[in-house]
Amino acid sequence: MSQAKKSVFARTALTQNGWENDVLVEIDAPGRIGSVVPESKVAATAYTVDILLPAQANLHSHTFQRAMAGLSEARSPAGRDSFWTWREIMYRFLDILDPEDIEAIAAFAFVEMLESGYSSVAEFHYVHHQPGGEPYAQLGELSERIAAAASATGIGLTLLPVAYMQGGVDGRALAGGQLRFGNDFDRYVKLAAQAEKAARSAGPDADFGVAPHSIRAVNERDLKALEQHFRAMPFHIHIAEQIPEIEEVQAAYGQRPMSWLLDHLPVDERWCLIHSTHMTAEETRRVAQSGAVAGLCPITEANLGDGIFDGVNYLAAGGRFGTGSDSNIRISPSEELRQLEYSQRLRDVSRVTLSVEGKSCGRTLYDTALSGGAQALGRDSGSIAPGKWADMIALDVENPALLGLTGDRLLDGWIFAGDRQAVSDVWSAGRHVVHEGRHRDRDAIFKTYKTRLASILARI
Repeated sequence: MSQAKKSVFARTALTQNGWENDVLVEIDAPGRIGSVVPESKVAATAYTVDILLPAQANLHSHTFQRAMAGLSEARSPAGRDSFWTWREIMYRFLDILDPEDIEAIAAFAFVEMLESGYSSVAEFHYVHHQPGGEPYAQLGELSERIAAAASATGIGLTLLPVAYMQGGVDGRALAGGQLRFGNDFDRYVKLAAQAEKAARSAGPDADFGVAPHSIRAVNERDLKALEQHFRAMPFHIHIAEQIPEIEEVQAAYGQRPMSWLLDHLPVDERWCLIHSTHMTAEETRRVAQSGAVAGLCPITEANLGDGIFDGVNYLAAGGRFGTGSDSNIRISPSEELRQLEYSQRLRDVSRVTLSVEGKSCGRTLYDTALSGGAQALGRDSGSIAPGKWADMIALDVENPALLGLTGDRLLDGWIFAGDRQAVSDVWSAGRHVVHEGRHRDRDAIFKTYKTRLASILARI
């Protein structure tokens, strides 16, 4: 792959003006788009592709869980399995990971994200300490490992160190695997400062935000203090994912978690409400009107049996959403969007549920997730337009799912009939990190991951 070519010529491209032909995109030195010129002639110095799209941002990821794939699909002796039985497996798994493991897993997960068509990621990073809860000599050691993995792979990073301060709404102490997450408010502020420094080192486009894990894990006083201390940056929280969670919060606070959050915190455009699976009609309307982004992870939500997000009414109310790979059991932006749409169809016994007038279903899904993902990461991306980060992907026109298609049907073909194999090239802030479907350093990163995974599995 040539790193010298800082311009891309696309025979067709989805730009800020819609579908255009023979588009020349110039990328400036910092990695932003300098100009977008349709109806151009092929430039000898340009890298030529068939189909160019703005790239999706992955708004919610726990990279370490990538190495858990295949380890939690047997029925437990207790009988009916749920998110809560899965969580116990996850806690036991993370308790054996060391910093080298975490960095190697993150790097390989980032490679897979890039190869599937994500150009950036919000890493909801909650493993901070040693097994048993003792901090590392460098408090931000594991944040630095995540940043190093991002730097090595070239993915755009928004690092979200997680605040986790109690074991439940009743204020009980952390226990078991949760001990690796825990900080009081003052130590979290120190950790966040180190995490922000690490994040900024990952690249000129890297960003930082904060993530109180949930209403269960952070009490009202500390949640409000976090919101005040970390103003003007991305603010992510798990909420309304599980029915037992809703019942626990309602019993303690007298309100469902989403209603309580909307009534007690200034939820606005900088917030990303992860999952938001179980909302009332009134909560759905209020979240849509708040300007916050619903952070949807349909593949993980299906795998964990969370439930189905009310996408139809949320979109009709003007709601914003993006998608994330969450547990990373399967990494693919096109498949996240497919799962989202199919969940609505199965529930409503209908077809083409998430679309708006003048756009196909695939185009509606893609455009909405582009905007919501960029907003959630605080990233100046989401469209092929001058001044934006050059976060772009190219699709292979010879892929069977795309043959003979044009315009919005290209997105319909990729989302509903294709997969990550359709992605030929990916740029993240102008870094050409995927070429002919492969990450530039896949072999070396995979080799390290394979070695570390073998060691992990031997310890289980």
